[in-house]
Amino acid sequence: MPRPLKIGVQLPEVEYVYTWPQVVEMAQTAEAIGLDSIWVGDHLMYRYGTGAPPRGPYEAFTTLAALAAVTNRVELGPLVASTGFSNPAMIAKRAATIDQISNGRFILGLGSGWHEPEYKGFGFPYDRRVARFAESYEIITTMLETGEIDFHGEFFDLDGGLLFPKPVRDVPIMIGSNGPKMLSIALDKATYWNSWFDGWDNNATGLKRLLGEIDQACKAAGKDPATLIRTICPFVRMSGGSGRLSDYTAPDAVKPIDGTNAQALATELRTYAELGVGHVMLVLDPITTDTIRELEPVLALLDS
Repeated sequence: MPRPLKIGVQLPEVEYVYTWPQVVEMAQTAEAIGLDSIWVGDHLMYRYGTGAPPRGPYEAFTTLAALAAVTNRVELGPLVASTGFSNPAMIAKRAATIDQISNGRFILGLGSGWHEPEYKGFGFPYDRRVARFAESYEIITTMLETGEIDFHGEFFDLDGGLLFPKPVRDVPIMIGSNGPKMLSIALDKATYWNSWFDGWDNNATGLKRLLGEIDQACKAAGKDPATLIRTICPFVRMSGGSGRLSDYTAPDAVKPIDGTNAQALATELRTYAELGVGHVMLVLDPITTDTIRELEPVLALLDS
């Protein structure tokens, strides 16, 4: 039987201090065991409100370009890129470049961002993020579709922009939001939709509810729900897991899925496929080469 859905993994962000060789090893291990995709978060820094010391990951697009050069088969992308961190024409330029480097394996995940301290710390405006996203989204999708742009809006002014070289394929867009306004802006041109685990309580019951809402959002946006590939980020506790350090979701705010039981995890993933999910990006606790390798028997079960 073919695999019922694609399986990817998010690489570490700020869970611990890692080196570039470790990142390469994780990505190449993911590819070697048969995973379908690898993903990196797009954040500049985290300043926690809990008293924990601030942390920051590698920059997302430069990391993805490097990962494209050291892998051969897996798809890859940001989970998801904040349009507030860059001029949108530059986001389109980076996407086209990484798609060339990867020979057509890039997926451009987009969102409006949420962590205010990094906007302040790097000098980006935090106000009116959805309105800014709307202009950015139009610019990015137009440039990737046509290779050129003239745009005169409230936030951006582009005159005669051109995109060379063009991507290998039509770069698919993934919208990372459950917000009605964001969905109304982005769904029409999106190939994928994505939700983090707290958006559906990390269980099949919550997922079924949310997917019904996404169906309705598609219809409201004039998009056939059957044309949207649904993707989710389940939180999975692996051997040695002790909770995920993040300012986005408090540790153990949702019950993690048991990843130490390959049969149980494979069954859970099959349930997601039956509900209409086409691609999952596993958020492992911890995220290491060893825990990525632990997924190999899960893949074997899904492929059998």
